[in-house]
Amino acid sequence: MPIEVLLVEDNPGDVLLTKIALEDSKISVNLNVVEDGVEAMAFLRKQGKYINMPHPDIILLDFNLPRKDGREVLAEVKADKNLKRIPVVVLTTSQAEEDILKAYNLAANCYISKPVDFDQFVKIVQSIENFWFTVVKLPPE
Repeated sequence: MPIEVLLVEDNPGDVLLTKIALEDSKISVNLNVVEDGVEAMAFLRKQGKYINMPHPDIILLDFNLPRKDGREVLAEVKADKNLKRIPVVVLTTSQAEEDILKAYNLAANCYISKPVDFDQFVKIVQSIENFWFTVVKLPPE
């Protein structure tokens, strides 16, 4: 059974890098991508065009998103009894202490600053994969 990953990311380059990093996976990963917070919440709540989408096992969430930012998405996910057990990995460019504190105060499972370098970005995604998909026991739907 593949691990269902929801990537909430508006930067096409970062989406591509994440896909490349996950392609070399020893684990079967099904990556779904949405570009903003409004679409993320529709996906998670299976609304509209997302009605038949799978329940994600983990969410990779950028903070800097159009329409509804990642902080708002994180707050909504963790406040929703049907979604709050999904691990959320904040994967964003911000290294601001206030963003890190905000993420953990909103119950993010971890916070990772995106490196600019391609090889480092791939290593980060692969380390997320190794930890969350092989070491951690994810909650059932």
